Amino acid sequence: MDALAQREIALVDLLDRLLAGGVVLSGDLTLRIADVDLVRIDLNALISSVSANVPSPFEDLN
Repeated sequence: MDALAQREIALVDLLDRLLAGGVVLSGDLTLRIADVDLVRIDLNALISSVSANVPSPFEDLN
């Protein structure tokens, strides 16, 4: 086996690595009955960690 395949990573470490760089989720969901589109949902989301060095864009809204 490969050395990389034998390597175990804890879930916390994996989440830390993903959130440090950011994760983009994208997807489409369509509910269709008899070839008629009834509901369409588009999902675009960016998930990343919060840093004190980056100001929040929502601070001025209060």
